[in-house]
Amino acid sequence: MRTLKALAVAGVVGAAMLSGCGTLGFGDKKATVAEDKVIYHVNDTDAQANDALRNIGNHLEVNPKAKIVVVSHAKGVRFLMKESRDKNGNPYNVPVERLKERGVQFDVCEITLKNSKMQKSQFIPEATFVPSGVAEITRLQQREGYAYLRP
Repeated sequence: MRTLKALAVAGVVGAAMLSGCGTLGFGDKKATVAEDKVIYHVNDTDAQANDALRNIGNHLEVNPKAKIVVVSHAKGVRFLMKESRDKNGNPYNVPVERLKERGVQFDVCEITLKNSKMQKSQFIPEATFVPSGVAEITRLQQREGYAYLRP
């Protein structure tokens, strides 16, 4: 009789363990990943923008639920301008459009525009504008719990 009870308990425990395999890395990892909230900070060269776009694509590959905001200011806004291209001549708007379709937000600092005498009309439609890039990064980190990454 004890053997039957032991087998029954072992069966229940085994079934419970198997049902948790998705959280132990044995199932579809994308199905069990929680939403990340991440800021990608771009404020420098085109190389940094390239790294950011690649990293964001990789991030979404392993966590399609990630909520990603790219905050750009200073030299970092250039990749979001119309007709902007990388060092190989590839237009930036193509990967930006693809990432925007996946929920990525691209913020441009209005202080940078003012100081550089740029107009919003010079930017691709996927760009959104915030009063201050650094203030937006602070707000997202402190008030909304975003992690910070600088490629």
